Amino acid sequence: MSGFVEKPEPVQVPGLEHLHTGKVRELYQNAAGELVMVASDRISAYDWVLPSEIPDKGRVLTQLSLWWFDQLADLMPNHVVRACDTPQDLPAGAPAHWAGRTVVCTALRMAPVECVARGYLAGSGLREYAENRTVCGLALPEGLDNGSELPAAIFTPATKAAVGDHDENVSYEEVARQVGAESAAELRQATLALYSRGRDIARERGIILADTKFEFGYDGERLVLADEALTPDSSRFWPADQWEPGRDQPSFDKQFIRDWLTSPASGWDRTGELPPPPLPAEVVEQTRAKYVEAYERLTGLTWS
Repeated sequence: MSGFVEKPEPVQVPGLEHLHTGKVRELYQNAAGELVMVASDRISAYDWVLPSEIPDKGRVLTQLSLWWFDQLADLMPNHVVRACDTPQDLPAGAPAHWAGRTVVCTALRMAPVECVARGYLAGSGLREYAENRTVCGLALPEGLDNGSELPAAIFTPATKAAVGDHDENVSYEEVARQVGAESAAELRQATLALYSRGRDIARERGIILADTKFEFGYDGERLVLADEALTPDSSRFWPADQWEPGRDQPSFDKQFIRDWLTSPASGWDRTGELPPPPLPAEVVEQTRAKYVEAYERLTGLTWS
């Protein structure tokens, strides 16, 4: 089983039509046809959206994405029309706590794939490599290990899964079949260019960008970067001074949560039918601290 442990009821705001409840974000549409994207403090692990929230997480994701959109603007336009950083910026009638976690965006025709770039071997890529020395059908050299840097970054797309389902890696050929050869090539080129810029910026700040996921849409015929960009939810960030191939790497994300859920302390059977339990306060605080640390180290700004 998987999905929401407790599915939230979306806030109803006059003048906004609620479109979708995602793992983290609520999506609305305003009268002008623009999308209003609100990042909650929800967190997921093992395909469950957990009953506990991580304070400030939605604001961190939103503010970090906005910072990255600025860093990437010369490479790729993005979907942001305006950020709602203060209560005065919000749509009329929206709750004040939406400030700092809400972005008004251009409505796009979304590409039907998750566009993933990998520069290091981890996660599902590591599992596939262990079986047949490939990732998404791309042959890789012998001798790589958990956390190894790849000879060059690779494009490893995945399906877009519904809440509670798991994204599945697909081949480049499958992407080309779905969207056409020209669009597939454009998605691959954009993904690798954005990853390369993000990797270089993160490296200057002592962080390894092991892999990341982008989502793109089309504004007419123009390809546009959408959703979030280079956050701990969409990326594997590792502290460079602790990188050591051959083992799982420390990371700036929800690793504390995964570790606790799979420990005897949680009492949860990942293979069973019951949903995961609420998180202890110390795990919530440790996870929040990692998200804030990622924001501060990447941007050079102090979180407030």
